[in-house]
Amino acid sequence: MKKLLLTLLIVLLCQNLSPAWGTFAHRTVTQLAVYALPSAMRDYYFRNMPALVNGSGSSDEARERDIAESPRHFISMDHYGSDPFGTVPKEWEKAVAKYTADTLRKYGTLPWAIMDTKSKLTAAFRSADTTAILTLSSELSHLVADAYVPLRTTENYDGQLSKQEGMLALWESKLPERHIGKYKLKNESARPLKDPLGDVWQVLQESYGFLGATFDLEADITRKYTPQTKYVFSHKYGETRRAYSDAFADSYHDKVGGMIAFRLKLAPTLVASMWLTAWKDAGSPDLNKLLKRPVSKDEQDQLDNQLSAWKENVLVDQKGLLALEPMKAAVRPDLINAARAMPTLSADVEARPATPAAATAPATMPAAAPAVPVTKVKTKVKPADGPTVKEKTKPAAKPAAKPKTKAKSDDGWGSPAGSGW
Repeated sequence: MKKLLLTLLIVLLCQNLSPAWGTFAHRTVTQLAVYALPSAMRDYYFRNMPALVNGSGSSDEARERDIAESPRHFISMDHYGSDPFGTVPKEWEKAVAKYTADTLRKYGTLPWAIMDTKSKLTAAFRSADTTAILTLSSELSHLVADAYVPLRTTENYDGQLSKQEGMLALWESKLPERHIGKYKLKNESARPLKDPLGDVWQVLQESYGFLGATFDLEADITRKYTPQTKYVFSHKYGETRRAYSDAFADSYHDKVGGMIAFRLKLAPTLVASMWLTAWKDAGSPDLNKLLKRPVSKDEQDQLDNQLSAWKENVLVDQKGLLALEPMKAAVRPDLINAARAMPTLSADVEARPATPAAATAPATMPAAAPAVPVTKVKTKVKPADGPTVKEKTKPAAKPAAKPKTKAKSDDGWGSPAGSGW
């Protein structure tokens, strides 16, 4: 029984640890952004790089939990007519005055979400809030990277309006994961931004310009495939899921791989530039003072080696890209602590078979827990045709070779708090 409880707890954990698709590219962008920082910021960010890299995927998880999070990750520019970038005001207040906040949220608020997060990061730098600095840096990286994805600028974001369902996962996730070794990952260094909002809108306009090729090339390649060779199907939890086959993905990548590699190379520079600008806006505080211990020689050597691999574009070859490692799952304290707090049963108790249910018990009553010898136990027995009554049971037979054991209140089989049992 104890092993069963532990097994079920592990299953519950695993169901909540599956990373959302697309985290591979986000983690890659965040790591490369750390390398692009100036030395005054790099030591602090490098010390915390694993947390930053893993945290950059948490926005997708938050989007699944919170419906208000989703609009922050896209902006459907095609909703605003044939000249959307000349129509939609760049500043939030002016856009609200023209369209209302509800309309803007319905069709996405990505550029303003980026600026809001950057402002919060500046405040975190000013107050030396180390937790907020890391959390907001990861969030800002995720949002900026989203702006480089063409499919996040259209209402037809997944090809669902053109019978090309699955395009977003293909573009954002499958292609980078399969072909990352072919990309040049050396990006430019960060620079202070004079007009960060204008830079974000420029990126979105460039992404929007790639939409035509994104859809047209998929349609062209589709003509060379049958439905059986274009897609693969999986069956899970009673549902049939369809995804692009590896063969089709590789053919599509031959056409759009340059576009994806180009966008992936540009994103880390703007991420690092946003971090740098937020830091400068806060007065360029000394981040090394926020470190609990000075940077060691080993850490400096690791950073130097990684910077060298980054500049020579051999991070993937040297297995230095963190996105290639399994993503460490966040611990859920309620379940983990419950498992640790579970009573450990003695070998004697665990070895005993379950006692058969009493003859007067209903047929649906579960089997009793393993019995421990007792002198007298009061139980409630419900007769088949009468109300519940109290009845004394006879003392359990004592094994001849076993000493007396004092009964536990729950025989060690009580459900641990927070386990869901």
